Amino acid sequence: MIDALVVGAGFAGMVAARELLRRGYRVGVLEARDRVGGRVMAGRVGGVSVDFGGTWRGPTQTALDALAAEFGVGRIPQYATGRRVLEIEGQRKTYRGLVPPIGLRAAWETGKAMAHLNKMARQLSPEAPWQAPEAALWDTQTVADWQARVSSKAARRVFDVATRAILCAEPQEISLLYFLAYIRAAGSLESLAEVKNGAQQDRLEGGMHGLAQKLAESLGASLVLSTPVKAVVQQADSVTVFAEKGQWQARRVIVAVPPLLAAQIAFSPALPERRQKLQASMPMGSVIKCFATYERPFWREQGLSGEAISDTAVVSPVFDLSPPDGSLGILVGFIDGAMARVWSAKTLEERRAEFVRCMVRFFGPEAAHALDYADHDWTKEPWSRGCYEGYMPPLVMTRYGKALREPVGRIHWAGTETATVWTGYVEGAIRSGQRAAQEVAATLS
Repeated sequence: MIDALVVGAGFAGMVAARELLRRGYRVGVLEARDRVGGRVMAGRVGGVSVDFGGTWRGPTQTALDALAAEFGVGRIPQYATGRRVLEIEGQRKTYRGLVPPIGLRAAWETGKAMAHLNKMARQLSPEAPWQAPEAALWDTQTVADWQARVSSKAARRVFDVATRAILCAEPQEISLLYFLAYIRAAGSLESLAEVKNGAQQDRLEGGMHGLAQKLAESLGASLVLSTPVKAVVQQADSVTVFAEKGQWQARRVIVAVPPLLAAQIAFSPALPERRQKLQASMPMGSVIKCFATYERPFWREQGLSGEAISDTAVVSPVFDLSPPDGSLGILVGFIDGAMARVWSAKTLEERRAEFVRCMVRFFGPEAAHALDYADHDWTKEPWSRGCYEGYMPPLVMTRYGKALREPVGRIHWAGTETATVWTGYVEGAIRSGQRAAQEVAATLS
């Protein structure tokens, strides 16, 4: 029997295992995939390695910074020099700054609405947002319900675009309370949306997947891949975990997968009803991450940053992911929310053609000459079932939110969904793994 078994080798699970190994405990990690990283994944386009999954880090993501520094992984500033492209209500414009040029009144309303959302978010406790005075009311509303009070149609459409980009779901699907808690975990709506001083400020040298691989190597023989967990059975003094390749016995278990995937595991005794309902009520976001390469980053010659957003294009948002030396042009774009569900059923060739059409709309006819294209449909990943994270529709957080981190006997929970800081990001995953390891260590000492 080992001291702790971790289910899932994303950043949350691997960090939890590493923390416990450092303390001298006997630890095992079981991963269903044939790779590590979870929602961080390596890919290639145009002969270049890219992140098909999580990519960026922001200036307040200190746990990620510490981990990267420990493994000697440096940072690459995200290219954001020049003007951004906005396509809204059929018109293409370019601009600088956060608030796009949608008219004075609409821009004023957008800024006012952002400030109001930030103010509401600050009323929440990161650890227990469901306890806020207005939580019950906010959890009955969707983000779309709240946006309806913004009188400018253009401003509402900008918020639609931002919501899809941040959570990969439609505004009418997301609880307002959950959205506010998500903002609270990042510090502000600006932190979520921006490049400079925001969540997209930097990339990692060698990619986020490179850091995941280094973390995996530090776990040595404790890590077992291609081993989906089928059942978790608690006894009086231990837990037995059943998988396709056998069974493991441990004193404690950390389940470090999204709630929706945890629901696929058979638990005995059955989990409390609140935990079961939580797992059944947190769908994953829908996103297809797309890349195209060009001979050079030609948009920079036009004074454009490579950033683009649109309220009607299939692909939005878009960023410049070119190598630092500019030797190759790479654009990355996202098909998210309801649009991802539609385009998931189409072929790779159809998505490539549509991606190129969108880039031509944003950056001109030169964008038609893509050298290579690749994408990754996260809705078709059986051990993710979507990205970036599991979100909460109305009435989930106030009814079941307390079960997110609450241990059940000898079972503990990790994963970016359980984070109170930078929920939904690699930073949140790392912090959740550290927390779960501390919980387990406290019971084993």
